[in-house]
Amino acid sequence: MFPVKQPWLCKALGCYDCCIRCLGAVPYASLLATLLCYTGVALFCGGGHEALTHTHTFIELNFARDVQDFIVLADFIKYFQYVIYGLASFFFLYGLLLLAEGFYTTSAVKQTFGEFRSTQFGRGLSLTLIILTYILAVIWLVIFGFTAVPVLFFINMKSSCHKVNILSETTLFNQQSRVCMDARMYGFLPWNAVPGIVCGNTLANICKTPEFHMTYDLYICAFAGAGITLLALFIYVVATTYNYAILRFLGRKGIRC
Repeated sequence: MFPVKQPWLCKALGCYDCCIRCLGAVPYASLLATLLCYTGVALFCGGGHEALTHTHTFIELNFARDVQDFIVLADFIKYFQYVIYGLASFFFLYGLLLLAEGFYTTSAVKQTFGEFRSTQFGRGLSLTLIILTYILAVIWLVIFGFTAVPVLFFINMKSSCHKVNILSETTLFNQQSRVCMDARMYGFLPWNAVPGIVCGNTLANICKTPEFHMTYDLYICAFAGAGITLLALFIYVVATTYNYAILRFLGRKGIRC
């Protein structure tokens, strides 16, 4: 296919109209949403999986001495990593399905095939995808909020470490020991977990470890991936709703597509 930037070349070869129809048949909104969806899911699944693995080590070394205090979070990490595998597979197939539906319902494609008619089954399939995508967007909104919790924890922890370092350089002796970070208040550990909290210079030393920075960066990647995926689902909802409205309009008017 030759680019439209050189229409004289297309005309010379007798394929200008074909190029225009071909480019016009592309559902750009669905294509953009698919690319965003794949990018977001890849960031969320990859970053989230590795972040959970590092969290297991990070919490166990710094906030929970007794393995029984950590067992609930450890089980959650293990099972949610399996969920991540399923999410990656599901969205790969679902993205292809929505992209195919976008090609099916794009008006330019229907104009290319003059004898093509949208069937009742096709309109029902489009409506089903709208409802399913809307439900997925709501669910993913919850996941997006859920991924913000560990990011907030690490932001607060980094801020607390910065405050400890500032107090350590002043004449306010022992004031830094009052600056603490409690993992229990974020729901990571039960309230009877020991120690569950770190303070002062111990907290500042934890923030200097590579494990802290690696886990922090991975959670940011997972958070960004969840946001990109949510944006992709919203674009899917808009695109599929518009395409369904076109199908309904043409169906009521009895217009050949």
